[in-house]
Amino acid sequence: MNKLVPHPKASATLSLKEKVGQLFMPAAFINDSEVDIQALEKLIKEHHIGSLCFFHSRASAATNFEGKKEVMFNEESLNTLKNLIARYQKGANLPLLISIDAEWGLAMRVENAPQYPYAITQGAIVGHTDLMFKIGKNIAHDCKYCGIHWNLAPVVDINNNPNNPVIGYRSYGENKEVVSEKAIAYTLGTKSEGILACAKHFPGHGDTAVDSHLGLPIIKKSKEALLENELFPFQELIENGVESVMIGHLAVPSLSNGENTPATLSKEIIKGVLRQEMQFSGVVISDALNMHSVSKMYPIKGELEWTAFDAGNDVLCFAENTKEGIDLILKNASAQQIEESFERFWKLKLKAFSQLEKAPDAIRNPDILNHKLAYESLSLIHGEQKEIKTFRNEGFVGVAIGKKTHNPFFNTISKSVPFTAFSTESSSKKAFLEKTEGKNILLTLFPNQAKPKDKFGVSPQDFELVSELLANQNVILYLFGNPYFLRLLNFQKAKAVVVAYQEFETFQQNAANHFLGKVDAKGKLPITLNSEVCRSTK
Repeated sequence: MNKLVPHPKASATLSLKEKVGQLFMPAAFINDSEVDIQALEKLIKEHHIGSLCFFHSRASAATNFEGKKEVMFNEESLNTLKNLIARYQKGANLPLLISIDAEWGLAMRVENAPQYPYAITQGAIVGHTDLMFKIGKNIAHDCKYCGIHWNLAPVVDINNNPNNPVIGYRSYGENKEVVSEKAIAYTLGTKSEGILACAKHFPGHGDTAVDSHLGLPIIKKSKEALLENELFPFQELIENGVESVMIGHLAVPSLSNGENTPATLSKEIIKGVLRQEMQFSGVVISDALNMHSVSKMYPIKGELEWTAFDAGNDVLCFAENTKEGIDLILKNASAQQIEESFERFWKLKLKAFSQLEKAPDAIRNPDILNHKLAYESLSLIHGEQKEIKTFRNEGFVGVAIGKKTHNPFFNTISKSVPFTAFSTESSSKKAFLEKTEGKNILLTLFPNQAKPKDKFGVSPQDFELVSELLANQNVILYLFGNPYFLRLLNFQKAKAVVVAYQEFETFQQNAANHFLGKVDAKGKLPITLNSEVCRSTK
């Protein structure tokens, strides 16, 4: 990492064009070709770029959100990231502000990096904001290790639409107070390590069934309803000193004079609601400008960048037309408009570098904290603990959907209670039904993905089998994945349902100890499933 700190008065020597260049945040890719790395180095130097946002690879970036290109695996990504940051800093005219999306840790973008539970898992924890503080602090420590100054987190969207294809598990839940208190704690933990935080995606991306990577969501709520709910966490974070706010690509007509203008491009939303009404004076950063919800609206290079800047964005994230964007901003914007955005960004940059300490020698081990998070988040959402005890004493067979039978959950249980286990990876549906007919079923679900596309990655055959077992057998169900998956099932047919949220080893072991009656389920489901009022254990 470049140890040079930008001098507070260095801005006085910059031309207006160089100041505009500081507001551009191109994407940098950890797993990139040498040709593309050199091209970005040239762009940084020629246009006085002020910041970079790191992504895993071009194949994993926003425009490939639906997985049209194969994403490579690089077990050395963490070292690659560190080395690239140092390289780009060395070639920059002024030190770069380095950012990344590390909502649940560097693992969001980097292989073999520490991973913490998704926000929805954290949302299940009753109280214990100290644990969210530690998550933010640990992730910030890891960012500092790499040379990153700005974690584009937390997500403060209230996920009140169960069909949301892109937020869902990234949200703390559907309760505004829960979302606010956990996001504040995470942010304070981030700041305690001298790393910048960012509240996203303003004015709230939770109540939509459209993925803004691909299309433009439209939220048709009244302004009064938004002030009461969606805008509440943003206001709370602003009052608690969050340094930046990211604007989402979603249309909210009640906040923009009845127009379906994306919030990222709406003066009424950014300059009106966020700046004037909510009194936010920090840096406003756009969501990725390559996302199809806005990028397809502007075929002429540079127009999107100019429009986003004119709407009130200080930092243009994932800007793909840097030269053309700079030229149009210089042509159309007043000197005062440029200076105001630059001053906000420069102040943020100076703060980030003034907080720099010696980079830590290693990343944090997440295991101890994850163990505590597993213990506090486990949620018994249907049935009673006594039914699990009766079930256990009567005898049962284990059925694993999406994992082999030799998994930490089954392995932990088998040390105390002998049982036979089957897996869909090694048995056909017919064989399953023959071997389990009339028996108690300890059913474990491991959906392949946290996003809802294609039934969370569960194959049609496995989904059909789960449905049949729930309908015809005596089932205790443990889910190691996104609880929204249960909406697809008649889960009330089970004797009991427990949500463990993550498939980390420590989460599986804790869930096994719950089945054995050794630990309680302390968590509370942070969302509503169907019309069922799911119980919580406190």
